[in-house]
Amino acid sequence: MSKQIKENERQLLNTGDVLVFAFGAMIGWGWVVLSGQWIVTGGIIGTAIGFLIGGFMIYFVGLCYAELTTSIPQSGGIKVFSYLALGEKASFVCTWAIILSYISVVCFEVVSFPTVLQYIFPNFSIGRMYTILGADIYISWTLVSVIMALAVTVMNLVGTKTAARFQKIMTLAIAGVGVLLIAGAVFSGNVQNLDNQLFLGTAESEAIEGIAKISILTPFFLFGFDVIPQIAEEIKIPMKKIGKLMMMSIVLAVAFYVFVVFSVGFILSKTEILYSMEHTGLVTADAMAKAFNSVNMAKIVIIGGMCGILTSWNSFLIGGSRALCSLSASNMLPSFFGVTSKKTGVPIYSISFIGLISIISAFFGKAVLTWFVDAGNFSCCVAYCIVSVSFLMMRKKYRVLERPYEVKHYKIVGGLAVFLSGLMAGLYIVPGTSCTLSFPEVIIMIIWSGLGLIFYLYCKKRYATKIFSDIDNSILMEKK
Repeated sequence: MSKQIKENERQLLNTGDVLVFAFGAMIGWGWVVLSGQWIVTGGIIGTAIGFLIGGFMIYFVGLCYAELTTSIPQSGGIKVFSYLALGEKASFVCTWAIILSYISVVCFEVVSFPTVLQYIFPNFSIGRMYTILGADIYISWTLVSVIMALAVTVMNLVGTKTAARFQKIMTLAIAGVGVLLIAGAVFSGNVQNLDNQLFLGTAESEAIEGIAKISILTPFFLFGFDVIPQIAEEIKIPMKKIGKLMMMSIVLAVAFYVFVVFSVGFILSKTEILYSMEHTGLVTADAMAKAFNSVNMAKIVIIGGMCGILTSWNSFLIGGSRALCSLSASNMLPSFFGVTSKKTGVPIYSISFIGLISIISAFFGKAVLTWFVDAGNFSCCVAYCIVSVSFLMMRKKYRVLERPYEVKHYKIVGGLAVFLSGLMAGLYIVPGTSCTLSFPEVIIMIIWSGLGLIFYLYCKKRYATKIFSDIDNSILMEKK
């Protein structure tokens, strides 16, 4: 697969492309609909601290990714890292886990997109077909979802560079809305609005509790920078710079969320936030409307949120398709997943497969797809933990490996990354936490794990020594 990539036009991504793919993956729809809930849960400063703590965890994991990606810039990313460090079983588990995470986000964004249009066009819900777990499914919603799923899929089939141009436009739109919101807070905000909403409650214990609740939730809004290792061979900038861009994307995402929370809290009082949550559910949009004294400005925020849905959707489709293609190249999935375009090198059937799943998901409600997202978040934490362990093992096994982006104090960084990502994964398993997997989510994990086991055992028997033979380990020949 590596030779094929070098012989065609796949290596087209530049500095801006890498940054918008990573940043865009982390900025979805949550900043529009959840800012009020965050403030009520943790307070303005408490939420900011919570995001910094969550970003702290992601940052350490990101450092592991940055060093590994720049040291071993091969298609498949985590598959290669975990294979060289821990062997074929860990590699398959890690990659299979991240695939579920990527696909679940794509499917959720497909269903989220028409709900955004509902806020812009109140009469958009036309032709109720049926109800799933209390969620009504409308013909209008489903039709828009299917059309958008086809559009995003076709765009990616045209080529990675086309998807990158689209990503830039959407990301710039998000940034523009963010700047407008901050400007509105500066010129129309009121310091008095901060009263009684800097922290949760008045007691120190309440404030700490609120910060803890936010810190548990925030890492799930910061997943996505890891799509970059999946397309490492499609990037034409210095390896060291890739590592820096990955870390920059994490910092920018945390800063974006923190600025949104401060802006909303500066514009709306606690009473106004509660009223907005009860009536529109779009606190950030209502804050923009008040700041500029215009209902139309609220729609600008909603459009920004729509762009966030599309950037996440686009990034995770790219990451998921490359992960599928990579496992196929290692003879761990059917060969058709590895078929690439002769012109652009994009994995045709991997993209089409995820596109087909996304179209099917358009016929299910958010309630069902939330189960898949939660299962996908758990899978992502598991993959992060395996990558972090791989980071430490690579330092131990291959000490003289060239590392363009070399992490200082690697034992501390790797140890914290393993601990924090493992802790996040554990919270999904331990009963009573805010993110404990529900029974349907456990069933999804069992089914996905069982399917993966079937593929692994079948391919292991059929291909034997050919599995993972695509990985180029020539750069690891010198080792101590």
